[in-house]
Amino acid sequence: MSRHLESKMQIDCVTWFRYQYRAYQKLLFSVPNGGRRFAREAQILKAEGVVAGVSDLILLVPASGYNGLCLEMKIKPNKQSEYQKEWQLLVQNQNYKYEVIYSLEQFRETINKYLDDKETFNTKEK
Repeated sequence: MSRHLESKMQIDCVTWFRYQYRAYQKLLFSVPNGGRRFAREAQILKAEGVVAGVSDLILLVPASGYNGLCLEMKIKPNKQSEYQKEWQLLVQNQNYKYEVIYSLEQFRETINKYLDDKETFNTKEK
């Protein structure tokens, strides 16, 4: 049940982002890592480069002194897995900002602050 709630929240967040930040709409993308798979399909995905713990959304826009922004979507009381925590540390060590998002409002605040901090990268349509 919570997976569907996280999915709906992510859809709402991406929809808002694509409307607000049209110049960057294709630079925010999802990483469909989760879900149940048959063993053979899981083997193929792993061989193709799927990595456990990768965040749900990645924004490839350098801003606020970071190389990009990684967003893990969660519905309370859900918490990050150990794989997600490990991946968070890896990307933070490469100068990516990482946030765990629990609501559309938090997503909006995070995105606006991230992109507004670096005026030269901000092409937000007003």
